[in-house]
Amino acid sequence: MKRALISVYEKRGIVEFAKKLVELGWQIISTGGTLRELKGSGIDVIGIEEVTGFPEILDGRVKTLNPYIHGGILYRRDDESHVSTVKDMNISSIDMVVNNLYPFEETLRKEDVTYDEIIENIDIGGPSMIRAAAKNYKHVTVIVDPEDYQLVLNELMENGETTLKTRLYLARKVFNYTAYYDFLISHYFNKLDDVKFPEFMTLGYRLREKLRYGENPHQNAAFYVKSDITEGSIAKGEKLHGKELSFNNINDGSAALDMVKEFDEPTVVAVKHANPCGIGSGISILEAYLKAYECDKESIYGGIVAANREIDEDTAMEMSKIFLEVIIAPSFTEGAIEILAKKKNLRLIQVGELGDINEEMELKHVSGGILIQDKDTRSLLDDIKVVTERKPTSEEMEDLMFAWKAVKHLKSNGVVIAKNKATIGIGGGEVNRFWAVENAIKRAKDNTMGSVLASDGFFPFKDSIELLGKSGITAIIQPGGSIRDEEVIEEANKYNIAMVFTGIRHFKH
Repeated sequence: MKRALISVYEKRGIVEFAKKLVELGWQIISTGGTLRELKGSGIDVIGIEEVTGFPEILDGRVKTLNPYIHGGILYRRDDESHVSTVKDMNISSIDMVVNNLYPFEETLRKEDVTYDEIIENIDIGGPSMIRAAAKNYKHVTVIVDPEDYQLVLNELMENGETTLKTRLYLARKVFNYTAYYDFLISHYFNKLDDVKFPEFMTLGYRLREKLRYGENPHQNAAFYVKSDITEGSIAKGEKLHGKELSFNNINDGSAALDMVKEFDEPTVVAVKHANPCGIGSGISILEAYLKAYECDKESIYGGIVAANREIDEDTAMEMSKIFLEVIIAPSFTEGAIEILAKKKNLRLIQVGELGDINEEMELKHVSGGILIQDKDTRSLLDDIKVVTERKPTSEEMEDLMFAWKAVKHLKSNGVVIAKNKATIGIGGGEVNRFWAVENAIKRAKDNTMGSVLASDGFFPFKDSIELLGKSGITAIIQPGGSIRDEEVIEEANKYNIAMVFTGIRHFKH
């Protein structure tokens, strides 16, 4: 008689599955709550202590960790010495293991969860048992996902056993499941011990969806998400209208959200290829959108727009006048959705409360490894230093703070020209700072008089300052720290430019 060991935390579908196994001639072994559930449903089942001759102990911490269990799972049916050993030891076969683990992930998410609750939800026997079954997949079927019950039943009813292909699929699923489970535990203990850079780095994400393609049509792609999403994000967002998001939509949308979270007042960010093409802040989200649009009316076409306030009808009406790929916001009014839903190629993503910029570690893949660093969340403190003869006016300082938040999200070398809390010229991704300044001025067209500039890095030479002075820029914010700072300051004084040093650099590669 074939035997299945069933011990599950998630009991969805387990009674029906076990009943069908019994009908097919299987004997069921079970433990704890699963045993009670199956017996209560009238299923003929034996307790695990009848197999091991040993009771569950330590409040259930030890129940399946026993040679009569692991021997029955692990022995190779095609190895005569294995068969002889289990026969001599009076160990019976266990041909199927059905198990899912204590809800460690769900426990971590609970409000006011205690340390003891978290520790008690670290499963020990379950992972050992399903890993043993997965290791011996050539002979044993292992199920950790209720979605696979019917697949297994279909094969048992058709062939009397599962196929090797199916057992491999199920075993592969087990090792991914336990790896993810162990990641959650190790991540928790790293936090508990305040360790940013552990000896071994593992990543744990769940598959959200397979995408049509990656950055380009010839690249395969998928979207994986974290287990503990709390802040407003693409991963947490709800699609209210439109087609599924593409790889580039997700990438650009995430970049746009990171940018718009920098600002407290109503702000809209327009993004193309993960670079901002327009950012505006105002007293309303409509004013903010119009400012972002005016920055670069050409580049915003087909772009991604993110807002940090609800999209209302008036704003939706303006947005509907051009082609946009995606609009992301905390929420949309019913009237706004009605207006924007008329654009069949537009996606609307509602992300809820934005929250703060996530301070998780940033990963960068390099050949043969990854680089890990703190996310660049440093804000300006009280250490801004005016280094020129003229101090910025209050209006200039407001624009400087706005531009400084914006330039942080450009690819280096990056500069932003801003006026009245709107970007009017953006130069990013250049191999030298002078070219970045030139491009920003070019994009600002004839609107640079009385504007300010932010630079993500210091000015190595005074030539950029000369160009800015001749263009009517009145104030500059930059990190400082060049060996030619004095020359740069002298040039700023020559053009009566107010300049402040932040002491903070915002390179982005």
